[in-house]
Amino acid sequence: MPERAAAVTPAKSGAFGLRHYLICLKGIVIRECLRFLHQRERFISSLVRPLVWLFIFAAGFRQVLGVSIIPPYKTYVLYEVYITPGLCGMILLFSGMQSSLSMVYDREMGNMRILLVSPFPRWYLLLSKMLAGVSVSITQVYAFLIVAWFWGVKAPPLGYLFVLPALFLSGMMLCALGMLLSSMIKQLENFAGIMNFVIFPGYFASPALYPLWRIQEASPLLYKLCLANPFTYAVELIRFAFYGQVDWVSLGVVAGCTLLFLGGAIIAYDPSRGLITRKQGAGGNG
Repeated sequence: MPERAAAVTPAKSGAFGLRHYLICLKGIVIRECLRFLHQRERFISSLVRPLVWLFIFAAGFRQVLGVSIIPPYKTYVLYEVYITPGLCGMILLFSGMQSSLSMVYDREMGNMRILLVSPFPRWYLLLSKMLAGVSVSITQVYAFLIVAWFWGVKAPPLGYLFVLPALFLSGMMLCALGMLLSSMIKQLENFAGIMNFVIFPGYFASPALYPLWRIQEASPLLYKLCLANPFTYAVELIRFAFYGQVDWVSLGVVAGCTLLFLGGAIIAYDPSRGLITRKQGAGGNG
């Protein structure tokens, strides 16, 4: 009997090849896409938020806020053009948090338990979940860019292709951040409140709406907060990518934060070491 068990165990461990990992990834991505398609209001709201800023606020601020010639721009640009990368970042930020919100919902409904007890490595399952969320986010960004193009806000033609890697990396960072937050929160209601403390400060304390030099002139303290905000570098990475340029500082910060947030999420979602076990233990003792 022990010999038979020893013979079966290697067969099971060796049974998971590249094809099985791709099937797992495909299943998670399809599930996320179907969830997004069945939630039409989610798609509409993802477009309404940035379009309100583009159509209403930008039109009013155009006469008040002048954008000087700063990299990557080689000439003066309209305010609508300046805030477009920030609005793309807004879509990624909200979508990343909503994708993580589904993790909290799945944990409350018991679906997360099925995912975490899968024979696949936990890091791969969480990475697949992030890839699924980023795929949905990028689809929303390009839908917004199409509407903005008809509104007259246009980037260089190749910029729509160059910006794709920047959108992907920025989306991965924001999804990893949301996943890390979701691992620390047990109830769905609490996560919705935490989102407001992350999304709005993260968005407004960044160059999404105003250039950093204007923020520095208005408030040196706010300028320092912007420099400490990872979302700042995501916006700048997207902004430079639209014009076929790479902001190496932003690239390094975004890549580093992605690895940091993802590593924290993997540890936190590990039942043997993570925060979930400690919270469950505290609840049981109480």
